[in-house]
Amino acid sequence: MKKAIHIFTALALGIGSACAQAEPPALKVCTAENEMPYANKAGEGFENKLAQYVAEQLGRKLEAVTWTDPRYFIRDFVDKGLCDVVMGVDHGDPRLLTTLPYYRSGYVFITREQDHLDLRNWDSPALKTAKRIAFAPGTPAETMLRAIGRYNDMFSYQQELVGFKSKRNQYVKYDNDKLVNEVATGKAEIAVLWGPAAARYVKASNTPLTMTVIPDDNKRADGEKVGFHYSTSIGVRKGEVALLEQLNKIVRDKQDEIGELLEAEGIPLLDEPETALSMN
Repeated sequence: MKKAIHIFTALALGIGSACAQAEPPALKVCTAENEMPYANKAGEGFENKLAQYVAEQLGRKLEAVTWTDPRYFIRDFVDKGLCDVVMGVDHGDPRLLTTLPYYRSGYVFITREQDHLDLRNWDSPALKTAKRIAFAPGTPAETMLRAIGRYNDMFSYQQELVGFKSKRNQYVKYDNDKLVNEVATGKAEIAVLWGPAAARYVKASNTPLTMTVIPDDNKRADGEKVGFHYSTSIGVRKGEVALLEQLNKIVRDKQDEIGELLEAEGIPLLDEPETALSMN
């Protein structure tokens, strides 16, 4: 009898071990510790939600691997194998393999509804007369403000908008909610921001705000095009072709569900160019 019990126990342990081995590994997703509205450590960003959805579709548990500095996380986390997936990268980012785009959006003008500003493009008269225009440096907004001769007018005001400066390498951060709030409170007449970065705060504002997608036909003073519409993909480490194909299948098959998550955030969504859809 004891021998039978021992055999049964051994079989049970063997089955349990086999089940444990069959469970797929967690999907390690590189995510920002505090880069809202995209992601934070508490999982409150829209990219946190998208990562959870992708992990569920793959039948894997989500493991968030957080980073603090956006400049180095691909080198220090992805390339070293500390995470498998990066949400929200530019389609075609040369540092990674990128999936088919799961959304396309653009930069927007943000104004108060009550001000009735007729903002259609960078030639709009309101941009010439506005006393304060909120924007983040290093973006297409800065390039076009220089092109229309308004950058120097905003230089001192821009320094007031800095929300964070690190002690290491002087990494400067501009908080998206603060920039939107500048318009909501009337401190600035206009803000120019990446639509997905602003949408949550525009939607939540007690002061009704308007987002106008900026056309993608802008040029610098020297005639070079300045892009204002971009496609966003999921990134994986180079060489991880099998994972890339799995993710592409999710993007293709679950586009409606992904779109619902993005629309709930209030993100302005644009049609994808045929060239991007045919890649990968």
